[in-house]
Amino acid sequence: MDVRARYASVLERLDKAVSAAGRRREEVTLVAVSKLHPAEDVAAVAAAGQLDFGENYVQEALQKRQDLAGNPACANIRWHMIGHVQSRKAPQVAGAFALVHTLDSRKLADGLEKRLAALDARQAVLFEINVGAEPQKSGIMAEDLPELADYVQEHCPHLAVEGLMCLPPVFDAGEAARPYFARLRELREALRARTGLALPHLSMGMSGDFPAAVAEGATIVRIGTDIFGPRPPKV
Repeated sequence: MDVRARYASVLERLDKAVSAAGRRREEVTLVAVSKLHPAEDVAAVAAAGQLDFGENYVQEALQKRQDLAGNPACANIRWHMIGHVQSRKAPQVAGAFALVHTLDSRKLADGLEKRLAALDARQAVLFEINVGAEPQKSGIMAEDLPELADYVQEHCPHLAVEGLMCLPPVFDAGEAARPYFARLRELREALRARTGLALPHLSMGMSGDFPAAVAEGATIVRIGTDIFGPRPPKV
C-alpha cells in the first residue's frame, strides 16, 4: 500500500471514530507526523489534500520546509512542532510553526518569548503534560501545570496558550490509553476555570489509540506510522 492509500485509509478510520463519538468531523484535526520520512512523501500526502504536518526535530522540520518551498501542493502546509524543544533552539522555533505542542518549562517559555518579542509576533502553543508521571519523558507534571500557566500568562504576552498535549505511557494500546486521555481533558477543564482561557485544543491520540482519544475529546490527533509506514532509522 502506497502513502496515498494509507492516508485515505486513515481518513476513513478517523471519520468512523468521530462518528462513533457523536462528534463532527470538523472538530478533529489530523496532523500527519512525517518525522524521518522524506520530503517527497510529505508532498504526496499534501497533494492528496492534507494540510497539517508534524515534525519532532527542529532541523529536520526547517530543512523539509525549505525543500518543499517551491512545490505548489505544499504552499498551504501548516507545520506543527510535536517533539521536545531544547530551550537553546527556541529562537529557531518561535514564529516558525502554526502550533508548538510541547511547551513544558519556564526556560523554554522565556526563550520563545524573547525571540517573539524581537519579531513582534505571536506563537500558538500547547502545554505538554506528562500524564503518566514517567521520569524518562518530557512534559510537565500535572501538579506543576497551574504554576507554569500562571507564569506564561504573566510574563509571556507573545505566547498564545491554546490547550494541552500528552503522550500516554501505554503506547499504541487502544482503549488502555483512554484513562490518560480523560485525565488530560480534566486538566484542561481545571485550567480553563483557573485562567479564563478558552483552551480549545487537546492534542492526543496516535496511530494505535486515536479512536479512544477522539472519544475523550481530542481536537488534534497525531498520526505517523499508519500514513507514512514504518519509520526509517534516525541517522
